[in-house]
Parts: sequence; C-alpha cells; structure tokens
Amino acid sequence: PAIAGPYDYGVMGPPATPAIVEAALKAVTKPMPPGPFKPTWESIQENYKTPSWFEDAKFGIFMHWGIYSVAAHHNEWYEKYMYAGGADTQWHLQNFGPLDVAGYKNLIPLFTAKNWDPDAWAALFKKAGAKFVVPTAEHHDNFANWDSQVTPYNAMRMGPKRDLIGDLGKAVRKAGLKFGFSNHGMENFTFVNPSNAINEQLKAEKADLYDPAWEAFYNVADRSDAAMTRFLTDWVNRNLELIDKYHPDILWFDNGVNLRVLDPLKLFVAAYYYNSALQWGKEISISTKFNAYAPSNDDKKQIGSILDFEKVSARSPAGIRPGPWMVDDPIGSPSWDYT
Repeated sequence: PAIAGPYDYGVMGPPATPAIVEAALKAVTKPMPPGPFKPTWESIQENYKTPSWFEDAKFGIFMHWGIYSVAAHHNEWYEKYMYAGGADTQWHLQNFGPLDVAGYKNLIPLFTAKNWDPDAWAALFKKAGAKFVVPTAEHHDNFANWDSQVTPYNAMRMGPKRDLIGDLGKAVRKAGLKFGFSNHGMENFTFVNPSNAINEQLKAEKADLYDPAWEAFYNVADRSDAAMTRFLTDWVNRNLELIDKYHPDILWFDNGVNLRVLDPLKLFVAAYYYNSALQWGKEISISTKFNAYAPSNDDKKQIGSILDFEKVSARSPAGIRPGPWMVDDPIGSPSWDYT
C-alpha cells in the first residue's frame, strides 16, 4: 500500500537524525541516578555484569497481550494490517465496522481483562518451570499496559482500568519468580501506514488516525521532525517511569532500537536502569536483538545486553557463542499473541 508521509518505512524505528535525537534527549528532565554507570559504551562495558540468576534460569515465559488481543486475528500487528486496505481491512470492517467509527482506538474499551487472575497466571508459570516472566508493557500500538503518568493511553485509565504490569509483577514475584517486561514502543512512530484510499478518507473526515484527540496515539497525522522529537523524548520517559515504578529484573527492547543514531537515547536508559538497580540491590539486565547494544555492529560483542534471538527455526545461533543469549519461540502458531 501507499504510505502517508515522507519517510522510508522499511526501517523498524523512526528515521531520526542526530540533531533530533540530541533535542529529544535534552528534553528529558529526570536526572541520572548516582552511580558508576555513565551513558557511554565504555562506562557500561566497564561496569556491567550479566545477572547470576539469568545464567541458571534456562526457561522463561514471554507474552504478548494487549488491544490486539480483542481482535485475536492474524497476529499482534493487527493495527498495521487493518489500515493497509487488504484482507485484514475487510475482516475488520465485517467484524467491527467502518474505520471512521471503529478504528483501532475503538477496540480499547473492549479490552477489559474482566476474568484475569494474575495469581493464577503466576501459579501456572511456576508450575511450568519458568524462572522469569516477561509481559508486554507496550507493543507497537503505543498503548501502555501500566498505570502511567507519562501517557494518557494506558490500561489504568482506559480498557481494563487496572495496572496490568503492576498486578502481574506482584503475583509473579510472590510466586518466587523474576519479573521484567518488554517495550516495543520505538516502532510506533512508523508503524501505521494506511492505504491511499483509507488515508484520504480519514484525513478528509478528521476521523480516527486524523482525530486531533488521538493524534499522539497513532502518530500518523503528524510525522514532522518536531513530532518525532516529542515521540523520542516520550519513549525515554516511559522507560524511566517503568524502571522507577516496577524495578524490572529484565528490560527487553524490540528491533526499533537497533538504529545506531538512537544510541544516545539507549545509553541514557541503560545507565539510568543500571544505576537504579545498584540502589535497589538487584541484578538486572537489558535484552535486545541484533546490534542494538553492539556498537561495533558485531552481535557477538554486546555491551550491557543479553542478546535475544527471535524464533528457533529462523534465527537461533549456530555453534557456540560468547556471552549470554536467549531464544524466543511462539507456542502453537506463528503468531506471538493469541489468535
């Protein structure tokens, strides 16, 4: 489908420039916690250690659960496909209605989690033999599954109207397991690319993707440099909030953070997280894919990150690799979420 906006959406993260990244980081107001970690590759390499608990963990549970679970169709990229003008758009129209009145945002009230029992989940995970649990704090759709003061688009204010990350974290830790979460949010700025027909219709009607009240949720109507700067500042602030509120044992980032131009933002979050953990007295780690935390672009030379491989059949490592790593594989279908 055609693309609304001037950018190359083949990249997973926002096509920022060094100036945009610098401006975004300058707008972050939370101070760096005291500690030995500085936002440089040299400092993180010098001070980082892989958590001892991870060396023995062997098995964890990683879940995708969010607004896309309402549709439970195709996969967790439902939002992207429903605006593309193809078969998934037709499926959405038949099951939910026209996009101007039944857009992705209109699925939020249907994401109620009314029967959810986090203690039952934690008990099941422990029975399965898991040693750590990683729910999705935020996927590409920009919806926060936690009680957030940074973004209004969150599960405490909308949808379930409860703190999904906080409630599950309490249950998991009570069961004696390590708890972290994933953040896929960096990819949101370039995620929704409507077909020409859908884009023109919604733009003309100022509906859904172009509704001013939801502009910052979708990040389609305004993809200017200024909007991208605000988005990147918001990405940092959301991570700092997650770190401060929930003290994660592991913080997992998706492909969107791989771009080298984003290094100053990634380094600030890493140093903030690692200094915070020293104050908590906890062993923690970031986990990323490919070269996100490998500034040499050699994924065997990770700095401050546990290397993650997506799917055994597609990308798992051959032979013996240096350093810690893990592989994610879906259960029962190619999709990461329930369909």
